[in-house]
Amino acid sequence: MLLCLSINAFDYNCHVDLIKLLRQEGKLHRLRKARQKMSELFPLTEGPDIWLEYAQYSIGGMGASGGMDRARAIFERALTAVGLHMTKGAALWEAYREFEIAILSTLQLERIHTLFKRQLAIPLMDMEGTYTEYSDWADEGAPETVTQHYKRALQQLEKRRPYEEALLVSEPPKLGEYQSYIDYEMKEGDPARVQIVFERALTENCLVPDLWAKYTAYLDRQLKIKELVLSCHERAVRNCPWTMGLWKSYLLALERHKAEHHTVSDVFEKALSAGFIQATDYVEIWQSYLDYLRRRVDFKGSRELEELRAAFSRSLDYLKQDVEERFSESGDLSCTIMQIWARIEALHCKNMQKARELWDSIMTKGNAKYANMWLEYYNLERSYGDAVHCRKALHRAVQCTSDYPEHVCEVLLTFERVEGSLEDWDAAVQKTESRLNRVQEQRAKVAEREALIAQQEEDRAEQRRKVKAEKKAQKKNQKSNRMGDKRKAEDKCEDEWGEETEEQMETERVPPPFRPEPPGAQRNQQATSAFKMPDAASFEQRKDSNSVFVSNLSFNLEDPEDKMRDAFKGCGTVVQVRPVFTAKGAFRGYCYVQFEDELAVQEALKLDRQEVGGRPMFVSPCVDKSKNPEFKVFRYNTSMEKHKIFISGLPFTCTKEKLEELCREHGTVKAVRLVTNRSGKPKGLAYVEFENEAQASQAVLKMDRTKLDSHTLSVAISNPPARNLDAKVTPGRVLGAMMPRQLQGARGKGRTQVSLLPRSLHRQNTPEAKAENGTTTKEQDSMSDGMQAGLAASGVSAPAKPMSNEDFARLLLKK
Repeated sequence: MLLCLSINAFDYNCHVDLIKLLRQEGKLHRLRKARQKMSELFPLTEGPDIWLEYAQYSIGGMGASGGMDRARAIFERALTAVGLHMTKGAALWEAYREFEIAILSTLQLERIHTLFKRQLAIPLMDMEGTYTEYSDWADEGAPETVTQHYKRALQQLEKRRPYEEALLVSEPPKLGEYQSYIDYEMKEGDPARVQIVFERALTENCLVPDLWAKYTAYLDRQLKIKELVLSCHERAVRNCPWTMGLWKSYLLALERHKAEHHTVSDVFEKALSAGFIQATDYVEIWQSYLDYLRRRVDFKGSRELEELRAAFSRSLDYLKQDVEERFSESGDLSCTIMQIWARIEALHCKNMQKARELWDSIMTKGNAKYANMWLEYYNLERSYGDAVHCRKALHRAVQCTSDYPEHVCEVLLTFERVEGSLEDWDAAVQKTESRLNRVQEQRAKVAEREALIAQQEEDRAEQRRKVKAEKKAQKKNQKSNRMGDKRKAEDKCEDEWGEETEEQMETERVPPPFRPEPPGAQRNQQATSAFKMPDAASFEQRKDSNSVFVSNLSFNLEDPEDKMRDAFKGCGTVVQVRPVFTAKGAFRGYCYVQFEDELAVQEALKLDRQEVGGRPMFVSPCVDKSKNPEFKVFRYNTSMEKHKIFISGLPFTCTKEKLEELCREHGTVKAVRLVTNRSGKPKGLAYVEFENEAQASQAVLKMDRTKLDSHTLSVAISNPPARNLDAKVTPGRVLGAMMPRQLQGARGKGRTQVSLLPRSLHRQNTPEAKAENGTTTKEQDSMSDGMQAGLAASGVSAPAKPMSNEDFARLLLKK
C-alpha cells in the first residue's frame, strides 16, 4: 500500500486500507502520521457541529487578553459559514446569544437585540420558540419590524419544509434529495442559501465529483468572490483528485482571479500527479495549462515565449513517455497539441519552418491517410505559407489519403484553377485521374470479396434450408405412414391448454372404416348392440365452415350429443352433433358440432375452455387437416410480449379473481389466464396481461420473489421458449400397430407404443426358408383369407397364403 501511495498519493481507498491495517497492528505512531497525511489530502467539509464545538471551545479563553473579541469573531465566522443551516443553525445562534447574555451589560443589550433580529429573519426550524423567547425577554415585546421579518421567514420556511422533511426521512447519502433542494434554491436566487445547501450536500457527498463541479461552476459565474471561489476549488480537487474537470476549472479560476504564476504552476504539477483514469485526461489538462501560458506571452520576443515552447516540448515528451507507458497510448491520436503549437508558430511567431516540421511529425504518426488532416495542413499553408508549399501539400494528400480521396482531388484541382499554370493543371489532372483509377480498382476488389463472402453465406443458408426441408419432409412421411394416434389417459397428460398436443389433435375425421370381427367377437356382440355407426350420408352433408371441433371431453361423459346441444344452444341453431366412438361403443372424448350458419361458429369459439363434465372443453375451427396440414389451433402468442408477465410458483388454490386483485396493485389488468392441464387441474402457472409495458415491468420488479400463501412467486416478462413441433412423435392409435425402434423415447416405449401382437408376428418372412414364427412356406399357404386381411389391417405384412385356426393350433402345440 505504501508503494501504491508513492505512485498515486490521491488514492482514497488505499489511504483507508492503510489506516485500518495500522490500527489492527497497533502501530499508533505510524497510524497518527497516516491519518495526518490523509487529512491533508482529503479534508472534511466543515459542518454545524464542528463550528459549534469550535465556538464553545473559544468561550473558554474569554479571560485572556482579547479573548472576548476572539470568541465573538469565531461566532461570526460560524454564522457566516453555517448560520443558514435550516435544521442545525438554530443551535449556533442560541450559543451565540448565551455567550452575549453571559457578559450582559448596557452595551450588550443592543447586541442581544441584534442577534434576535438577525436570527428571526432567517427561516430556521423551531423558530416559533425563538420568537416567543424574544417576546418574553424584551421589555416591550417584539418590535413590529422584527415581527414582519419573522412572518416572512416563516413563509420561506413553509416553502422549504418539504425538502427538509425529505432529507429527514431518507437514507444517507441523500444525493437525490439534495439535488432537488439545490435546484429549488438556485431557482429562488438567494446566493447565501444556495451556498449553504451545497455545503450541506457536500458534507455527506464529498466524493461526488459532479456535485463539486456544479458548486464551483455556480461560484465562478454568480458570486465571483476570490477567497470563496478558490477555497471551494481547492477543496474540490482535494476530495476528488482523480477528476480532471475539477483541476481544469481550478486552473481557470486561478487565472481568472489573477493568481501568481508559481501558484498556477504548482497546481498544475499537483494535477499531473493526481492519477487520472484516462490518457485523454492528461491531454486535456496539458491543453488547459498551455492555453494559460499562451495567454501570458508577449510575442515580441519575451521570456514567456521560450517558456511556452519549452512547455509544448515537455508535454509531448510527457505524453510519449509517462502516459503511453501507463495506458499503452498517448491519448492524443490526432496530435491536437502539436497542431496548436504549429498554428501558434505560424500565426504569432511567423515561423513557418517550425510549423512545417511539426506537421511532418504529425503525419508520420499515422495521420497521413486522413483527408481532414491534410486539409488542415493545407489551410495553414494557405493562410501563412506560400503557393509552392500548398501545391506540395495537396499532391502528398492525393497520394496518401485513403478515406476521402475524391474530396482531396477536388481541392487540388480547385487550387490549380486559381493559382496554377497549364503545366500545373495537366500534372494535377494526371495525378488525380491515376489516383482515382487505383481507388476504383481497390474498391472493386473489396466489393468482389464482399460479394463472394455474401454469396458463400447465401449458399450455406440455402444448403441449411434444403437440409431442413428434407428432414421436415422425411418426418412428415414417417408421420403419414403411422396409423392412428391412440389418445393417452386423461389424468396422465400434463400439457398446457393449447400446447403441442392440442395443436396436433385432429380437427376433422372420416367415418371409421369397417373392420372384420376378430375371433371371439360374438361374445361382445350384446354389449355393443346399442352402438350404431353414424350414417355415411350425414358425413356427406357436413359443412366445415359451419362446424366446430370439440375435444378434451371426458371419456365417461353421458349422452355427449345432448350435452353438446345444451352447451352450444346459445350460439345458434345446432344442425347436428357427431360424437366419435370406438368400435366397442366407448366415447372417444371429441365430437363435431354443425350449425345452421357461420355466425354461430364465432360465438361457439368463445366457449373455448368452458367446463363440461368436470373438464375444460376445447373448441376449435373444423378444418380438414389433409387439405390444410399447416393449420394450427394454438391461439396464444409464442414470442416475447413485454406487456404480459409469466408467473410461476402459484399455489394450486389460487383463483383467477385473487390473482387479478394481486396484480391490480401494479397497473391495469386486461386479462388473467391460469394454466391448467387437460383435466382442468391448475399447474401453478399464470399469464397476466397489463395495459402497457411499463406496468408489466413494474409488476415484475415488485412481485418477483414475493410470497403468496407461503409460496414464493417467480415473475418474469412473458417469453415462451421456441417450439419444435417437428421433433414431437405422435404414437400410433390402432392396436397392434408396429412401432419403429427409432420412435422410442429416452425412457423406452410408452404404453401406447406397445404392440399387442405376438413378437413372432413382427418378423418378416423370407422366401425358401422357415418363417420366424415357426411356420414353413407350406404351412403359410394354409392360412385363411380372413386372417390375412386381419393382419394386413393391423399393419403386419401378411404371409403369402392365409392360415386357418387349425394351423394356429398346430403352431401352438409345436411351441
